[in-house]
Amino acid sequence: MTTPTPFRSIVPSSLSPSDWHPFMVGAVAPRPVAFVSTVAADGSVNLSPYSFFNCFGSNPPILAFSPANRVRDNSQKHTLQNVREVAECVVHICSYDMVEQMSLASTEYAKGVDEFVKAGFTAVPSQRVRPPRVLEAPAAFECVVEQVMELGQNNGAGNLVLCRVVLAHFREDIILPSGIGIDPVKLDAIARLGGDWYSRSAATLFEVPKPNRNLGIGIDQLPAHIRTSDILTGNNLGRLANIEVQSIPTPAEVQAFRQEPIVSYTLSKHAEAAEQKSALVQLGKQLLEEGRLLDAWKVLLLAE
Repeated sequence: MTTPTPFRSIVPSSLSPSDWHPFMVGAVAPRPVAFVSTVAADGSVNLSPYSFFNCFGSNPPILAFSPANRVRDNSQKHTLQNVREVAECVVHICSYDMVEQMSLASTEYAKGVDEFVKAGFTAVPSQRVRPPRVLEAPAAFECVVEQVMELGQNNGAGNLVLCRVVLAHFREDIILPSGIGIDPVKLDAIARLGGDWYSRSAATLFEVPKPNRNLGIGIDQLPAHIRTSDILTGNNLGRLANIEVQSIPTPAEVQAFRQEPIVSYTLSKHAEAAEQKSALVQLGKQLLEEGRLLDAWKVLLLAE
């Protein structure tokens, strides 16, 4: 067994806000980005991205983002000032092809400077709220601000803006063919990490079947030679354990699988029992990572 990598334990208050901030936003990542348009009482427009953001319910449809006090000098963002004056906003989701413009909009321009103009975005009128919408964004949510919660008064303190969606706009090409839901590849959303780092969701997509679709047997019920394998990873075991008892291949199905060319070749290539077992587990791992769950089960059961 390998020696565990040591951990560093940090009490947040033991560091200055500027030193603690990179640890928090670097580890809690990637974070979705809310690209928020607001208006001040005088009608001036602001547009800025916030990565302290997520959705918090679909009925009613609630989004929340936090324009935190600046770590540098504890000053407050124009977005926060605006939603306190005019309790409305539009929350946009940004795709990869607009990330550089979105980042430019985060520049600390003077109050009243229109980031739509500075970042080169097209402002179109919203239908139910006063702030305009970014035409280039693939998804946009017109929102009424229900509440602004001050989470502290220090440098870096959050100000949670709770928003109720009153109208949403989705570009037709990102909607799934069924007409229900969003295609994550076509959305091509970006997310924020620490420092200057972003991630592009479409470049790293993978699927994990939801456990609530069936009653998985659990890792504790896996055969011992599978559960204790030093070849299979925790992810491998989790996928194997997300299977219902009645779906596990029968002994007859397992034995019949010996005739599969790749299995037959693996068995013939390795004469010793220990070598056969190791090779079968390696093959099972490969099949599992190819998405062939039942075939992986058959091969791993042959390795017993």
